[in-house]
Amino acid sequence: MKKSLIILFAFVISQFQAQQKAYYQQAAQYKMDIDVNAEEFTYQGTQTLKYQNNSPDELNVVYFHLYWNAFKPNSMMDQRVASQGKNGDSRLQKDGISRLASIPKNEEGAQNIHWIKQNGKNLKFEIQETVMKVYLDKPIKARSKTTFTMEWDAVIPQQIRRSGRNNKEGVDMTMTQWYPKIAEYDYDGWATFDYVGREFHAPFADFDVTIKINKDYVVGAGGTLLNPTEVKGYDASAQIKTDQNKATWKWKAKNMLDFAWAADRDYSVESFDVPQGPKVYFVYQKNDKTKYWGEAKPYVTRYFQIMNSKFGKYAYPSYAFIQGGDGGMEYGMCTMILGEAKSLEDLMGLMIHEGSHSWYQQMLATNEPTRPWMDEGFTSYAESYVMHQLFPPKDNRPNAFVEKLDAYRKFIKKGIEEPAVWLGDHHDNGSAYSYASYVKGELYLVQLGYIVGEENLSKIMTEYFKEWSMKHPTDRDFLHIAQKISGMDLKWFHHYWINTTKTIDYGIKDIQYGDKSTTVTLINNGQVPMPIDFSVITADKKIVNYQIPLNMTHTWKTKDAFGEFTTLKYWPWTQKEYTFTIPYNKSQLSALGIDPSDRLADVNPEDNFVEVK
Repeated sequence: MKKSLIILFAFVISQFQAQQKAYYQQAAQYKMDIDVNAEEFTYQGTQTLKYQNNSPDELNVVYFHLYWNAFKPNSMMDQRVASQGKNGDSRLQKDGISRLASIPKNEEGAQNIHWIKQNGKNLKFEIQETVMKVYLDKPIKARSKTTFTMEWDAVIPQQIRRSGRNNKEGVDMTMTQWYPKIAEYDYDGWATFDYVGREFHAPFADFDVTIKINKDYVVGAGGTLLNPTEVKGYDASAQIKTDQNKATWKWKAKNMLDFAWAADRDYSVESFDVPQGPKVYFVYQKNDKTKYWGEAKPYVTRYFQIMNSKFGKYAYPSYAFIQGGDGGMEYGMCTMILGEAKSLEDLMGLMIHEGSHSWYQQMLATNEPTRPWMDEGFTSYAESYVMHQLFPPKDNRPNAFVEKLDAYRKFIKKGIEEPAVWLGDHHDNGSAYSYASYVKGELYLVQLGYIVGEENLSKIMTEYFKEWSMKHPTDRDFLHIAQKISGMDLKWFHHYWINTTKTIDYGIKDIQYGDKSTTVTLINNGQVPMPIDFSVITADKKIVNYQIPLNMTHTWKTKDAFGEFTTLKYWPWTQKEYTFTIPYNKSQLSALGIDPSDRLADVNPEDNFVEVK
């Protein structure tokens, strides 16, 4: 009996512990010394990396990313682009032919590791294209530290995507994904996806980076410049210190995912302060093609103020918008963007999207290779929200997301949609990836606001930032907060919207007018059930709102942005049609319809509205 009780007690304790494993995240400290040969587009690098294993696991190997190894013919990136043909990323192929296939030998990207040591002892390693597997001299025990040292040299690749030399806007060096970067380790194991074109993931880290480069260059970076009076561009009274015609740049940054920089002899540096932070830097080639940068400053100030107020306070002391010459890509405390915009609004759209990744990829550091819709989608939501305020549309739109809803409806008709749950690099079609990640990720929040109400959505976004800023949240963590605040079961919605390509399609099937009332029958022609907002416009121009709950939420919303409403009996998700009666006859009605706020992602909204004649 006693032995049985002990066994039972041990089992209960083990189950409790299995359910109570505390969240953890790894930490790193980089100290790098970089010596650039600007004429040859190469550099020499040394690195000391202090690594903190905060996990409960003992680590016998570690992994590093060597992203530049992708930029050469017959790499995995080249093979993937070739196999996708014209369906691939338009920046990586032309007329279906991979741009990587024609990179000259002397312009191929390379990160050549000379040696790596752990606490002074040489380690065995193997290069698996863009991933380096390192076999440890001694395991890194749970909750302990170790130190790696490394020496390498690198060839800056021809600019194809994000990184590289001499891009189409004439920037000499865009130095992104440029150093051996330790992979993230968490409950799901090592994040070691090969680099074949999409995004990145990493542990939070501190950076101490020294860069020696020809004295004529100006460097823009995500971090704090420690010696602005000794280098070109940041201080009008600077006395440039040189050693063999090279200036030394000293940068530091804390608690970031990545350190990126760019260098060009024609860069200008401008800065201004946003009230309550951050300090903003513009690093770009100042000429007629970049004239909108000067006009952008007050808009960028207002942008940070809106983001700080709506989505959470930006955590870092500064942010740099750097003309990198290829699309836009976010990094710690900076972004690399195209500089030669056709309009102020185009430039601001790019700046706002990439800047908003400071929230949804940097501070809220989800694993973008596995959940691209959380980064790109939530960022796109913030972009639409802010752009709607900074550049109010000329037409009277009911919300900031109407254009994205219309774009989604048009795309669905092509029949090439792929689920948002797919891994970023594993989408078969470039457009399908974009819609799954950017558009459906954005509309995830729009639909959520429709279900739970806009006030609850705002609370959810605020709480999400409060709980998970400077951590690595997953969709499960976000959904937990959404359910907690709304009181609703939302797992069904998450499943339909992210894991499937099923669509929403409701309509008005029938209207029967009586002497004192009108009976309406709605029909669900789609595969995704939703609660329904229904409105009536009376003959004397009053608006009367109704809500038809969906049984699966089990709790109904009590308020929303479009006004007061009456809640009707719930609609079971298994039921095809739904009939209800409103206390108005035909002569008292002007119009009636589904979704007065125009937020519902109904793929055929034409049958959602009836004008009473």
